[in-house]
Amino acid sequence: MANSPVGTARGIYPGRVVWSHAPGVATWDGGQDFWFVDRYNNQQYCNWLINKTLTNLTGKNTEKEAWHSIFTYFNKQKRQKEAGYNMGEKLAIKINNNNTYSHDDCHEINASPQLLLALLISLVEQAGVPQEAITVAEPSRFITDYLYKKCHDRFPNIHFVDNQGGDGRIKAEYQASAMHYSKDNGQLARGIATVFTEATYIINMALLKGHVGQGVTLCGKNWYGCMSIHADWRKNFHNNFNQSRDGIPKYITFVDFMGHKDLGGKTLLWFIDGLYGCKNVNGEPTPKWSMKPFNGQWPCSLLGSMDPVAIDMVGNDLLINQFPDMPDIDYSDMYLIEAAQANKAPSGTIYDPEGDGTPLFSLGVAEHWNNASDKQYSRNLGTGKGIELVYERKK
Repeated sequence: MANSPVGTARGIYPGRVVWSHAPGVATWDGGQDFWFVDRYNNQQYCNWLINKTLTNLTGKNTEKEAWHSIFTYFNKQKRQKEAGYNMGEKLAIKINNNNTYSHDDCHEINASPQLLLALLISLVEQAGVPQEAITVAEPSRFITDYLYKKCHDRFPNIHFVDNQGGDGRIKAEYQASAMHYSKDNGQLARGIATVFTEATYIINMALLKGHVGQGVTLCGKNWYGCMSIHADWRKNFHNNFNQSRDGIPKYITFVDFMGHKDLGGKTLLWFIDGLYGCKNVNGEPTPKWSMKPFNGQWPCSLLGSMDPVAIDMVGNDLLINQFPDMPDIDYSDMYLIEAAQANKAPSGTIYDPEGDGTPLFSLGVAEHWNNASDKQYSRNLGTGKGIELVYERKK
C-alpha cells in the first residue's frame, strides 16, 4: 500500500513524523565494553536530537515553545480545554528495557541512557515539568544501574518504577482488570501499572528493532510492558500478538493497548530511539546499517510523532528495507492497518479496550513510503492526507 493512506492523521501537523539524524552520536564498535557508556554516546548530539525532533514536530523555534504547543494541542484534543502544562500534573515515560534481568547492567540492546537524559533535561528545563511530577517506568522489567545513575544524578527527584523496586527504584503496582480486551484473550494480563493510570500525560519511548513473532517491536508493542506481567517472559501469555501469516486481517491486541484511555489515550508524544537499532529483539546491537543515509554506520536517529500509527509505519519501513530477512517480517504492519481503521477494522473487530460500549475511532494514519531511496509519503508528494516525513541531518 505504497502512498495509499488509510485512517485519520493526527498531530499539530497531521501525520507528521520527524526523523532527526546525528551521525556520530553512537560510535560503539563491539568488544568487551558496554555499548551505552558515555565514551561511545555523545550527550550533546542526543540533546540535539530531542531539540530538532520537538521543534520540527511543532514548527516552533525553541523547545520551550514546542512543549507548550504539544501540551496545548493534547489538552484541546483530549480534555477539551485550552491549557498548557499545569503544575502538579503527573507525566510518565514508558521506556523499553525489555532485555534486563536485574538492576545489573547488561550488554543487550535497551533504552539509551543518554537519549533518555536528553528528554528529561528538555522536560524539566524547557517544558517546566517539576522533577517530582515525572516518572520513568519499565514495570515489566528492570531499570539498570547505568541508566538509573546517569538520570538520577542529574535529577534526584524524578521517580523510577520497575518490576522489582529497591536500590532507589519504586516497585510497580497495578490497577487490576483495567484492560478489557476487545476479544477473548484468555489469560493475557489485564492489570495496568498505576504509574500510567494515575498519570495525566505519557510519553512512549520505544526502540527501533525486530522481534520474533510480530516482526517488529516499536511503540505499539512497547505498551505490553505496562501490563501486570512477570519479569520472566516465559511465564507470560502473548495472545493475539502475531499477525496472520497469510495476510488475512485479524484482531491484534496491540490496537487495544494503543487505544486504551490510560495508555495511548494519555500519550503526548511517541518516540523511537534509533541510536543503534537492532535486527533482533535481544542481544547486543547488531549489525550496522547499510542502507542510505547510514552507509555502514549505526542509524544514529530519533523518530518522533504525535501520530502513533504513522511513527510505527516509518519505523516499519526502515526495518523491513534494512533487514528484509528478519524473522516474521511479512505483514508486520497488520496491527497498524487495524489501528488506522479501528472504527472499521479490516478484521471486523469492534475495538473497545475499556469495555464501556464506546468503540475506538481511527488512531492515526497508515501508509508505506514510495521506495527505500526516496522515502516519500503521500504528504511529501502532495498526493494524499497520509504521512509527512520530515528529515533533518546534523551538520
